[in-house]
Order: sequence, then structure tokens, then C-alpha cells
Amino acid sequence: MAGRVQEQVAIVTGAGSIGPGWGNGKAAAVLYAREGARVLAVDLNRAAADETTEIICQEGGQATAIEADVTDSEQVQAVVAHCQEIYGRIDILHNNVGVPDVGGPEEIDEDRWDRSLAINVRSMYLTCRYCLPVMVAQQQGAIVNISSIASLRFIGYPCVSYAASKGAVNQLTQNIAIQYAEQGIRANCILPGLMHTPQIEHYIREGYGGDLEAMIQQRNQLVPMKRMGDAWDVARAALFLASDEARYITGTELVVDGGITCTVH
Repeated sequence: MAGRVQEQVAIVTGAGSIGPGWGNGKAAAVLYAREGARVLAVDLNRAAADETTEIICQEGGQATAIEADVTDSEQVQAVVAHCQEIYGRIDILHNNVGVPDVGGPEEIDEDRWDRSLAINVRSMYLTCRYCLPVMVAQQQGAIVNISSIASLRFIGYPCVSYAASKGAVNQLTQNIAIQYAEQGIRANCILPGLMHTPQIEHYIREGYGGDLEAMIQQRNQLVPMKRMGDAWDVARAALFLASDEARYITGTELVVDGGITCTVH
């Protein structure tokens, strides 16, 4: 099965990691490279993007890091232009940027609402807006957007801006999938459930001041498999959707959650 995206070019946004270990974007970037893709690793934190590209290059792959705020139109255009300049094409667009935010309509103020929608949805709209003309010219491309099971159902605590933004990601993806289906372009979503990543550890420690080990055990127990997933579970799903193995799959929402959405809370 090696070389599943051989000689393809992948833009991965959020390709760094917020802390030690493997975040979703970092794992996806490395896995694409291991399967033959040349990767443009995009992150707001240049050092984090550099770390990902260093791993890829040490393994014998090809990758370039670039710092960018993907909520900014000019910076996104620069990312796309840079990718074309150094690699000549764009075959895979992997949109991983996203932030959680806890609270209902009364707790989430307007600034937090706007921030969630900008980071979680506007970023994907912009990258798609500027990558699609390249893919149309090629008559080929695969878009993988990272959503969440929060886009489908209440997940046990209020997160109104996060859930709304991820629901928007699903429909953004489906609309693109149908509009561009005849032009050889596929677009799909991955909906992770409870995942054990550096971002989750960061928000438990920094955002909510919680007991990390207790929270991890609590989250594990919520999963029918009795364990959270990790970044590699998301990355493997992304690789499948980006590869020719999924050539007849578009507009879908692939749930990666250990069975949580099959249960009733």
C-alpha cells in the first residue's frame, strides 16, 4: 500500500503542533509525506511548521514550511502562490486549523463567536477559494476538511460557537463537492470524536485548569472502545480520503469517534 499519494502535492494547514507529541495536522502532514506526497506545511507558528518539515525531511521526504494566518485572504493567496512556485501544482488541500470554545449563547460573547467562525470556517473557505482554480485547471484535486462530531449532535457540554462552525464546515464541504464533482475534484469531511492530542492537553491545563489525568480517564470512559483516538487515527482517515482508494467518495462525512455517535447520553 506504500505510495498512496505518490508524487502528489499536499497543502496542510495547521501542520504544526501546539505542544509536544502528535497533533492532527502534524500527523497528517507526515503521513502524506511517508506515502509519497510533497508537503507544504502551513502554520501560524513557524517553529511548529519547521518541526514538522524537519521530521519529514529526516525521513527522506520532501516538505517546505511556511508561516501564515489562514483567516487572512492575502496570506492564503501567498501560500497558494508559494506552493505553485516551488511544487508546480496542488493535488491535496488538507484543512486542519480549528479551535474549540466552551460555552452557550449567554457565555460566548460576540468577539469569541466571531473568532470561532473565522478560524474554523473562514480559513477553510479561503483556502478552498484560492486552491480550487488550481485544481480546476488540473481537472484533479482532493480536499479534506477536519470537522467534528459536535457538528452532528450535542456532545455533553455547551460549545455553541464550535458546534455551529463545524456544522458550517460540513455544508461548505458538501457544496464544494457537488459543484466541482464534474471537474475531477472531491471534497470530504472527517468528524473526529474525543481525541488525545497536544491541543486537548493544552486546553485542559491552560484553558480550564483541570486535572489532566482525571480528565483523560473521564474522556476515555465516554468512548465505547474505552479509549480516545489519537492524531494518527485522523491522519489515516485523511490519507484514505485523499488517495485514489476514495476516488468515488465525495461530499461525505467520515466519523472517526470510536462509536460515540452511536450512543445516547
